[in-house]
Amino acid sequence: MSDWCVAHTRVNGEHLALMHLKRQGFEVYLPRIKKQRRHARRVETVLSPMFPRYVFVRLGMGNRGWRSINGTIGVSHLICHGDEPAFVPDGVVDEIMSREGDDGTVAPLKQLFFRGERLRLLDGAFAEQVGLFEEMADDKRVILLLDLLGRQVRVQAPVENLAVAS
Repeated sequence: MSDWCVAHTRVNGEHLALMHLKRQGFEVYLPRIKKQRRHARRVETVLSPMFPRYVFVRLGMGNRGWRSINGTIGVSHLICHGDEPAFVPDGVVDEIMSREGDDGTVAPLKQLFFRGERLRLLDGAFAEQVGLFEEMADDKRVILLLDLLGRQVRVQAPVENLAVAS
């Protein structure tokens, strides 16, 4: 059985929780990804948590002292099943760590679509419209270029609402 569990943090509290959990002697892991952020007509690449508001915490022998995690600054609560911590399945955290590069970021699993690929929206306001894949917004959303009223418009759509156009 894995000895990794998950702590739910306060909003934007991942780094604060990480620091305070380490001070208490816990081994903590916060996987990060590179994400593009647009602000004031600029695009910049920033490091962002792979799982916002969650950090992995490794519990020691016999899982003693885990209740102190709930009182840690930055932590909302430890994810539990009843009165016991819920453990992450074996190998999940190790697999994420194995994809971590020299820069400390986790590489994405795989590219679902290729730039310029024609995709059809299945649901929503633009259902049945066909657009061109531009990029992944995050792990669950895609940015498409749709031809609307004679010009290309950027639209975000959930991955599950897309199909490859024929």
